[in-house]
Amino acid sequence: MKPAPQFDKRLLRQSFERAAPGYDAAAVLQHEVCRRMDERLDLIKHQPRTILDAGSGTGNALSALRARYPEARVIAFDLALPMLRQGREKTQAPWWKSLLKPRINEVCGDIEQLPLATGSVDLVWSNLALQWVNDPETAFAEFHRVLAPGGLLMFSTFGPDTLKELRAAFSGVDQHTHVSRFIDLHDIGDILVQRGFADPVMDMEPFTLTYSNVRAVMRDLKAIGAHNVTQSRPPGLTGKSRLRAVEQAYEPLRREGKLPATFEVVYGHAWKPLPRLTASGKRVIDIKPAT
Repeated sequence: MKPAPQFDKRLLRQSFERAAPGYDAAAVLQHEVCRRMDERLDLIKHQPRTILDAGSGTGNALSALRARYPEARVIAFDLALPMLRQGREKTQAPWWKSLLKPRINEVCGDIEQLPLATGSVDLVWSNLALQWVNDPETAFAEFHRVLAPGGLLMFSTFGPDTLKELRAAFSGVDQHTHVSRFIDLHDIGDILVQRGFADPVMDMEPFTLTYSNVRAVMRDLKAIGAHNVTQSRPPGLTGKSRLRAVEQAYEPLRREGKLPATFEVVYGHAWKPLPRLTASGKRVIDIKPAT
């Protein structure tokens, strides 16, 4: 697997901080994928006591998770504090209602370094956040660590065909990274197994959004905080001549007056297995040979 360009986490956090006030108005796809993820829970028998919404953003999943699991404690976790504050405003109930159900706890931090105790969570939910980690293996290892045995991981992320049109249009402009690289579904499945998850289920769904011009595509991405914050990004702003070149390269894709922007959404879920026991009830510990 070719290493993806690394994100500058400081710039990533700042990008989402700036996007927080207007995020919900622009995040049409994020909301729809969240709804479809929630529907998938209809098919899974699981009653978590503690839920981690990893990369919760403005909290688009919080109401659905609380409605489905009213007795569960929910942890809203995000890299950007203003995103968490937006989520609090949307889900904040009158004080007398908050006495009837567990409150939502907000934690600001990095998915790759979760500040949670081992085995403290029964459901890890992550909607379109994993594409922003530098090391997917580390992120999945952290999810596995914080899950209790028998716990469920449910997630969505973007696959490699995401924004393929914009990536191709930029490819002839310069050698810098302008569009993030996204991990393949099969590679994610391999990582899940390597990190100790059981019974992984993976599938993919393509979405195509349409725009009047390339700049509208870029404005939508900017509005949800999806700036180019890779360490290999070009210095400074993209000049007018480069933007014109990108527009010219994108234009042949226009159909019925609109330009397409593809998003490949990868869905997955897997379980943290229960300990294996011997006939006498003792736990089996697997010892891997040193490498």
